Amino acid sequence: MSAPASSPVAQTPARTALAWCHSARFLVTASQLEQLPASVLPEIAFVGRSNAGKSTAVNRLAQQRRLAFASRTPGRTQHINLFAVGPKDAPSVLWADLPGYGYAAVERGARLRWQEVMAQYLATRAQLAGLVLMIDSRLGFTPLDQQLLDFVAPRVRTGEVRLIVLLTKADKLNRREAQTALAGAQEVLGPYAAEPADVSVTLFSALSRAGVDDVAQTLHTWAAAHGAATAAPASRATDAESGPAASPDVGT
Repeated sequence: MSAPASSPVAQTPARTALAWCHSARFLVTASQLEQLPASVLPEIAFVGRSNAGKSTAVNRLAQQRRLAFASRTPGRTQHINLFAVGPKDAPSVLWADLPGYGYAAVERGARLRWQEVMAQYLATRAQLAGLVLMIDSRLGFTPLDQQLLDFVAPRVRTGEVRLIVLLTKADKLNRREAQTALAGAQEVLGPYAAEPADVSVTLFSALSRAGVDDVAQTLHTWAAAHGAATAAPASRATDAESGPAASPDVGT
């Protein structure tokens, strides 16, 4: 007797989003804004303190071990690294892994140079559509984290740039500590979350995978929403160019 055929695995929204994230591949690295490609694709930037687990989170979301370089020495990432996500012939979004901030042992001149490049990117990069801010769940928002949040606030409050805060290393907290960390972050983000802003926060652990599915779905939704928004003007333009034939019921 032949073995029964295995039933197909249900394609849930989480599976679809994770498969999309898994397609991430390295595109380019740049030490200056001018070296980044003049792409029309939306960009989702990952940013956080040097020891907040940023590169590890990127790797976990992509289900790849060394997509983003995760060093045991904080402050090693000195460039903006772009990764293309989506079909190889038609990526839907770029991920931008930004240099970590706040590591005092880094030489001051280099630290200031990275900060300037990051500031230019966050303030002026037209392609920036989403920001993933990593916060160590055990520390909460430090003064440097608050400074960065205030810096991007003008673009976040208008809805131009979506924001999700990942409270990383959540596996190191017990349930009560986790809820306290989440409540504290929600309080900090409250002033930035009024309409039309898109602001959210979630507990995240690269080790236990807590929050991974939800974050993957959020990023996938951002990309889909941007694609729909850019397709709409093109559709309207096509309708306009078609003239009266587009509205056959209009009388003369």
